[in-house]
Amino acid sequence: MTVLAGSGQFGHELRRWRTRRRVSQLDLAIRADTTQRHLSFLERGRSRPGRAMVVRLAEALGLSLRERNELLLAGGYAPVYAETRLDAPELGPVREALDRILDGHLPYPAVVVRSYGELVAANAAFGVLTEGAAPALLEPPVNVLRLALHPDGMARRVENLTEWGRHITGSLRDRARRSPDPALEHFIAELDGYVPDAEPSADHLGFAVPLRLRVDEGELRLITTLTSFATAVDVTLSELRLEAFLPADEKTATILAQHT
Repeated sequence: MTVLAGSGQFGHELRRWRTRRRVSQLDLAIRADTTQRHLSFLERGRSRPGRAMVVRLAEALGLSLRERNELLLAGGYAPVYAETRLDAPELGPVREALDRILDGHLPYPAVVVRSYGELVAANAAFGVLTEGAAPALLEPPVNVLRLALHPDGMARRVENLTEWGRHITGSLRDRARRSPDPALEHFIAELDGYVPDAEPSADHLGFAVPLRLRVDEGELRLITTLTSFATAVDVTLSELRLEAFLPADEKTATILAQHT
């Protein structure tokens, strides 16, 4: 059963998100095509927003589709963005398209994940990343971020574990700052426990962190790209991410071509 809230809760949620985004009332009012006075009334619960206004404010704040639905509920309106199971018939064409993309990326690894790293699908080259990992880490639902940093997962083969680990946890912290979630904070704390407490090397480049992974044939140097459904109007699709690994040098490309 869907429970609809009132203007008081909406005002609290609106103010919380505006503060979290570090946006002034005036700036948000301009972005949402309204007045600062009206926005102030909404935050204090003196006015009730229309449905269109809630959507405009959510868009102006850069909320995810899931967060937009929650703001609509707080304003007393039913959610407008569907959340379809990925295995539902309606998303069959999407699944087929993702499978084609994954296969087309061979011989290089590629995965599709949900929020916080839960594995949805992977291509055949994913095995090069999971070699030697403990079976427990490969039991569904697999979390690729835990797999990457856990000492029984990929960590034992990652040459630059400190830099790579901080790259992963730093990205999650950025997400937590924008969209607070106790479960995410707990997950970050878990991953932090796997990352060595050491200073980055002298050639550390911050955001540009290649994965250096040992395999029998030598060392792989991999860079990654992230792709999302920018125009998705379904919560499930909006939360999917395609992470594709690419060789950073010719040696890596040759090794991966031989693996597949």
